[in-house]
Amino acid sequence: MTQPTIENILGAGAKRLVADNSVPSSGLFIPDSALIVAGLSDPATATAQQYLAAIIINAQKFLNLEAFDTDTNRSIYIETELPTFINRGENNDRYQLNSLSINLAKLSPATSLKANDY
Repeated sequence: MTQPTIENILGAGAKRLVADNSVPSSGLFIPDSALIVAGLSDPATATAQQYLAAIIINAQKFLNLEAFDTDTNRSIYIETELPTFINRGENNDRYQLNSLSINLAKLSPATSLKANDY
């Protein structure tokens, strides 16, 4: 199967910019250096899944349970779960699952998730 694209994972219009590219419109910019700090060895050739993993790994450093518990202005925290193992594919290959739980909290219960609540 093919890798999901940057646009598949990060949304319509998302794309990889090269140095000295003018930005097509306003939006979020994440420099390669921030992705490298998260363990991405070569952002220029990374897959969309690797970008997302680097973003979540970076976010976990700041959005952790300890910070969430001490600062009521935080509404998101990321926890590392215990690794598990599954078998998959035609050869029943063994995979290690390293789960991160992303928790979205708000003061009153909601009937549906809305990005503006967080």
